Amino acid sequence: MPNQQKKVIFCTAGVLSFVCALGVVTALGTPFWIKATFLCKTGALLVNASGRELDKFMGEMQYGLFHGAGVRQCGLGARPFHFQFFPDLLKAIPVSMHVNVILFCTLLTLSSMLGTAFFMYNAFGKPFETLHGPLGLYLLSFISGKTNLPWPVRLSGSCGCLVMILFASEVKMHHLSEKIANYKEGTYAYKTQSEKYATSFWVVFICFFVHCLNGLLIRFAGFQFPFAKAKHAETATVAADLMY
Repeated sequence: MPNQQKKVIFCTAGVLSFVCALGVVTALGTPFWIKATFLCKTGALLVNASGRELDKFMGEMQYGLFHGAGVRQCGLGARPFHFQFFPDLLKAIPVSMHVNVILFCTLLTLSSMLGTAFFMYNAFGKPFETLHGPLGLYLLSFISGKTNLPWPVRLSGSCGCLVMILFASEVKMHHLSEKIANYKEGTYAYKTQSEKYATSFWVVFICFFVHCLNGLLIRFAGFQFPFAKAKHAETATVAADLMY
């Protein structure tokens, strides 16, 4: 492939990585990860509400990784509320899992920026380079096994996947919305009725696929990566030794 086309491909991948980094940074601080509705079970049972009467006992909330807001209803009108995960909800949520989601979002942002620098360097600088030595080999093997994609791409893809898995597990398996709705509510009990992933979650989802696309762009550029060459050379050497 001509050098000009390779430059275009690497520049495209670099721009996509930069957009991903901006998107994840924005998503990290917004309360648009989950939209949930919940029912005030106590109030609904007291008046034996059914059908449209249940609308008077339906609340809703929207939250992200750091803060959120919502409205509680128990038949006596709307009661708006706001909350912060740190420090308000530390006793109500799985803290370690929540912190890991934030950590991997941060790593996703950093690896996306690193990927941007990686792509631009290869577009306008020297040919393809990667980490060498035991540390580089360990990092490459740990992150993505036997694949030959550039390690910033693999790191970004791994972090994006972990963010989605951990956050979905926190919401569904640990009933995060229900715990938030019932926080400091001694009189009324709330039950989650519906949960939908909002804009910020889908931004991370799109970033995951963008990094996969970047890997395909690298392949399309026709680069033969050093580790693949080294492996081939090692195989050839072993074969030659066996012949003698």
